[in-house]
Amino acid sequence: MSGFLSSSIARKVAMALSALFLIFFLIIHLAVNITSLFSENTFNQLSHFMGTNPLIQFALQPVLIFGVVFHFVMGFILEWKNKKARGVQYVKYNGAANSSWMSRNMIYSGLVILAFIVLHFIDFWFPELNHKYIEVLPEDPNRYFGELQHKFVNPLRVGAYVIAFVLLALHLLHGFQSAFQSVGFNNKYTPALKSFGKFYSFVIPFGFIIIALYHHFNH
Repeated sequence: MSGFLSSSIARKVAMALSALFLIFFLIIHLAVNITSLFSENTFNQLSHFMGTNPLIQFALQPVLIFGVVFHFVMGFILEWKNKKARGVQYVKYNGAANSSWMSRNMIYSGLVILAFIVLHFIDFWFPELNHKYIEVLPEDPNRYFGELQHKFVNPLRVGAYVIAFVLLALHLLHGFQSAFQSVGFNNKYTPALKSFGKFYSFVIPFGFIIIALYHHFNH
């Protein structure tokens, strides 16, 4: 694995594949959470299934955690390699002339998103671990909706979620198209990918923002 990732092309492909995996996961995550706007019972049923299904808990969840960690670690490695290459290869590097502001600052939006993921784990994943494996409380299939609403009572937490998802939208605007190009989609698909990428980059974060605001004002 380390030999494979020693190639710059291999690192970009690995980064792109992890990004595509997380892009797909966001769709699933939003699809489940959006039901909380329309049906408390449906949200509880889906959350209970996701939280108790052995395949999801012990196979897919570890893969997801690995994908998140791998994506951010690889992002930091690529950023460090790119800065090192620019310092060696160019007497003068004018980033603004060759790339967008977002592409030059992916590392910073990534850091904020990483901080948000840590907050999200603290809000939802750690309490789940505590409920199931530390306190070993009886499973209540109707507890999930109330727990979700409770997390969005604090306006500071809601504000943090909103800011994080705005930055996620900006991060996706560049990352979506870049990921597909890195895995071999040629130029003839670029206009379609740009259009779909813009749609995805707006709809997914906006959906999560709506969920946070809805439960904040309707708890």
